Amino acid sequence: MDEHRFTNLLVHEKSPYLLQHAHNPVHWRPWGEEAFKIAREQNKPLLVSIGYATCHWCHVMERESFEDPQLAELLNAGFVCVKVDREERPDVDSIYMQALQSMGQQGGWPLNVFVTPEGLPFHGGTYFPPQPRFHLPSFANVLEFLSGLWKNDPGKVQRQSQAIVAHLKESAVRTETGALDALDFEGEDRAAKLYESHYDTLNHGFRFQPQNKFPPSMGLSLLLRHYRRTGRKPSLDMAVNTLRAMKNGGIYDQIGGGLSRYSTDYRWLVPHFEKMLYDNALFVTALVETCQAGGAPEFADHANDVLAYIDRDMTSPDGAFYSAEDADSEGVEGKFYVWTQEEIEKVLGRQTASVTLDPNGSIRMANEDRRGQSEPGHPAPGRSPASVAGPYYNVTPRGNFERKNILHVTRAPAELAKELGLPEAAVVEELGKARSLLLEERSKRIRPLLDDKILVSWNGLMISAMARAGRVLDDPERIRRAERAADFILTRMRAPDGGLYRRFRQGDARYDGYLFDYTSLAVACLELYEATYKPTYVKLAAELMRLTDEKFASGDGAYHETPADGENLIVRQISGYDGVEPSGNSNAALALLKLAAYLADPAYERKAEKIFLVFHEDLMDYGLNSSFMMQALHLYLGGLKEVAVVGRRDDPSTQAMLRTVRQGFFPNAVFAFAYEDEAETAARDVPLLANRKTVDGKATAYVCRRGACLPPTTSPDELVSLLGYE
Repeated sequence: MDEHRFTNLLVHEKSPYLLQHAHNPVHWRPWGEEAFKIAREQNKPLLVSIGYATCHWCHVMERESFEDPQLAELLNAGFVCVKVDREERPDVDSIYMQALQSMGQQGGWPLNVFVTPEGLPFHGGTYFPPQPRFHLPSFANVLEFLSGLWKNDPGKVQRQSQAIVAHLKESAVRTETGALDALDFEGEDRAAKLYESHYDTLNHGFRFQPQNKFPPSMGLSLLLRHYRRTGRKPSLDMAVNTLRAMKNGGIYDQIGGGLSRYSTDYRWLVPHFEKMLYDNALFVTALVETCQAGGAPEFADHANDVLAYIDRDMTSPDGAFYSAEDADSEGVEGKFYVWTQEEIEKVLGRQTASVTLDPNGSIRMANEDRRGQSEPGHPAPGRSPASVAGPYYNVTPRGNFERKNILHVTRAPAELAKELGLPEAAVVEELGKARSLLLEERSKRIRPLLDDKILVSWNGLMISAMARAGRVLDDPERIRRAERAADFILTRMRAPDGGLYRRFRQGDARYDGYLFDYTSLAVACLELYEATYKPTYVKLAAELMRLTDEKFASGDGAYHETPADGENLIVRQISGYDGVEPSGNSNAALALLKLAAYLADPAYERKAEKIFLVFHEDLMDYGLNSSFMMQALHLYLGGLKEVAVVGRRDDPSTQAMLRTVRQGFFPNAVFAFAYEDEAETAARDVPLLANRKTVDGKATAYVCRRGACLPPTTSPDELVSLLGYE
């Protein structure tokens, strides 16, 4: 079928997801009042179909159903059909996802919800097959049933929709449920025990679902804080082992870098191949924090590897970050990423015949004379890079995924070197060559779709990760890239009132920013402050939180997800759920606590406390669902140490103090710095620096808590001691 035989109204949109459906025979319309007006005039229900550009099962349903002229005829005759990009309109997606779950169904995408002309949901599902299978009815049967229901039993539709909306409105009411003195570290301890009880001691990570494993990066960051406070080694070990398992597994792109969305098995081997910006940002943060907390230094290299992928494939010419890469290429999931042994040997040279892997993954060597090794540090004559890369990446003739190989690592280079009888340096060198050659060859393949829209919230997460990596790993270029992305958001995605737009693509900034956009960017500005010590970033964060109060305040402590002057949907939701990304309220709590310290203004801390009290039960009883907000609570309960450092230029003591501040893991503290000759000026925007002087000409740290300060110290070791837990 000619893909351009049909054209619908989505052809005028900017969203890559909507444009994917612009030539379906379904008469798709974008979300908006016009679609609901037509539904009212024609007395039809609407199909609101929600997905995103890199969604595999969205592609499947499009090919099977939305491109089928007969199914399109059913849809066009009985329904007004609306397509929504969930990443452009997370408010619409969240409401209808919660509606689906209230019907007793498991959520996911594509999300297909049937609603009245008033927008009230009465039926829904995720993927519907073209013929009955997977214990699911065919899409045609669903459409025929619902069309008949709409015509023949409108009372049932009304009762069902009213019951669902009543549930949604009840769930949207959030008020304070506890007292401040009931907030303590018991919630964190309970969360750590729950993580430990679900820990997969064989494959690492956590068994939260029957089969899939999602990257638990925010949970790992919480476990690192638990370890820092309690010294309990299992919390650190779970973080270290899980990060290493993800980095070595098939969920990580061993050739090009970057983490996939989730693993379809417990071994981290077979991924759902799409790559999301938010996953990689949170992964980098967890890797860097593990370095800080005393984990293996290899994680610094791992963080840099992820960021090299972001630089190469996920950064716009203007410096902002793209959203995602698809799982599919040429209509096949994972095709871009997998290899046959023959393909690898064609690029790297044929493996030495005697080097093979047995069924357990161990190297089997036979009839090989390794005496010809000519120079220390180099492979024996005739050995190809494939002889090293093949066993390292566990390449076999049979493969591990549809007779091809998902590359993954099960042995360290030192272990492989011992098994091959080679110096470790030679193995590392050969692996580097092999990776470069394979990446060059892979770049000739047809790439998966790049979702090149720019979202403020996800950019905020990556800006935070890059700024943290640059600060901890002493990489000024990394900090510069984070600043460039922030500058793009703050100049190209601002509304006339100074607020934020949600999405930017092809010169078009659109949609009112949501809570997560404002608060994620506020946190990113504060991370940039600790990376650069430019007071303007504190000022920007304060302005963003002022706008947050103005646009999202609920009057009950926590913030609404949508702005007060935004589109009036059937409910304004309030959420503290940290799913695959942090909630807007979690980011708000963290930003407010840090601003309370920098600005020496307890009013910000009071606002954060109100957020904690609204979500008190979630935090205390089941912190697994609030792992990012728990990190903010850790800062609050850990004493919220306010540290101001001043020093003189070109003074070794200044650099020594800064190394301690910038590289150490102090999740219960906030840091400000200025050179002594600039401290008075900087204090205008960062009052924490007011009246700070060096002592005896040495770099000096002032440690305070809620305005009460300890004697200043010029000793980095004493500073570390002062930042302990009470």
